[in-house]
Amino acid sequence: MKKHKEKQEEKIYILKVTISDVFGRVKGTPHRILAIPERFTLYRLAKEITNAFGFYFDHCFGFFDNLKVWAKSNECYELFKDIEKEQGLEPTNCKSVKKTRVDRVFNEIGKKMLFLFDYGDEWLFIVELKGIEPPKQGTKYPLIVESVGDAPPQYGEVEEDKFYN
Repeated sequence: MKKHKEKQEEKIYILKVTISDVFGRVKGTPHRILAIPERFTLYRLAKEITNAFGFYFDHCFGFFDNLKVWAKSNECYELFKDIEKEQGLEPTNCKSVKKTRVDRVFNEIGKKMLFLFDYGDEWLFIVELKGIEPPKQGTKYPLIVESVGDAPPQYGEVEEDKFYN
């Protein structure tokens, strides 16, 4: 996690990131609270989320406003948009994660987006904006403010009952 001291006028976005299941359930699941500079792109946010849960940043991903059926989202941002030309992919209706800043998407307290990481394994995370604050003097960001629960292994067996009950 590359850290920077933030300029005093830049805002820090406090985001709660919780592992979810396909039904949008988060009760009792691991979560992290991240402090992210407003200028970070969704690409950088995705990298920080995967890092906070101990995952490799090795798959395509997207952010979606429909928390239960991501394919039916009205607002979406995908890495596919950024690589469609170079990879010869079909155009996506979503926007870029490399060109979209965190403050443009998380524009009100309480806003939630689904972060889908790895379209094969479909790791689902609910990302909620909990607050916006000035940077703390002498603090380097991004920062994991709180880490609750053990993250499941990215690869290998996952005991579903352990995380979704």
